[in-house]
Amino acid sequence: MNILDKIIAQKHIEVENKKTATPAKNLERSEFFTRPTYSLKKQLLDTTKVGIIAEFKRKSPSKGIINANADVKQTTSGYINAGASALSILTDFEFFGGTTDDVVAARKEITSPILRKEFIIDEYQIIEAKAIGADVILLLANVLNASKIKQFAKFAKSLGLEILLEIRDKEELPSINEYVDAVGINNRNLKDFNVNLSQSFDLAKLIPDNFVKVSESGIGEAKTIHELKSAGYKGFLMGETFMKQQQPELACAAFINEVKNYKK
Repeated sequence: MNILDKIIAQKHIEVENKKTATPAKNLERSEFFTRPTYSLKKQLLDTTKVGIIAEFKRKSPSKGIINANADVKQTTSGYINAGASALSILTDFEFFGGTTDDVVAARKEITSPILRKEFIIDEYQIIEAKAIGADVILLLANVLNASKIKQFAKFAKSLGLEILLEIRDKEELPSINEYVDAVGINNRNLKDFNVNLSQSFDLAKLIPDNFVKVSESGIGEAKTIHELKSAGYKGFLMGETFMKQQQPELACAAFINEVKNYKK
């Protein structure tokens, strides 16, 4: 069983336990459930910004502990003040050290789009995403089939959420549907966690231009951002590059400044 299989197996147990502890009808009473959401797509198309989706995560299966001491409020508000277009927040505890409380804490501090970074396998998690103050959900084409992705994306839309669909190869392109707002290419293989940036360049021209393109993982240089922009990407999800620093928000600010001042 690879790492992704272990995560999904654990997620099934976790979701069933949550359904029992907090029924969906209770989630719908959240203070955030009826609020208008912020658009990730709009932010990534804003040419005054670089397009960075700055991620908050404490650990990962491949790297172990990345930053156990970072304060979620300080870091996420710092990311936005640094010029990040949006936030990505891990809510998986077992493998990434995150919780739904992290999204709630960030939501109370910032007025920018928040992507709930999670392994979604059930509509309950989509309701939960809305309840905790997220604006965008992540759907994984190597976890869900095309039919389930369309079902979940349509349901998320009905709640006012946007959808980032993550694919890894051309075989997963048929998973893209009309309810998706952005298509992300994960340069990190979730089965063995190896990183290959060529994934983004190889798939760029195969993604229809009416979808915002996002490159995820393995990005650490301003030059790479500009190369990806030339390939058609508008969004760049970055986590480890910032989180491995003592003050991730300062690392984010320095990187965005470097991108803005980059000269070939």
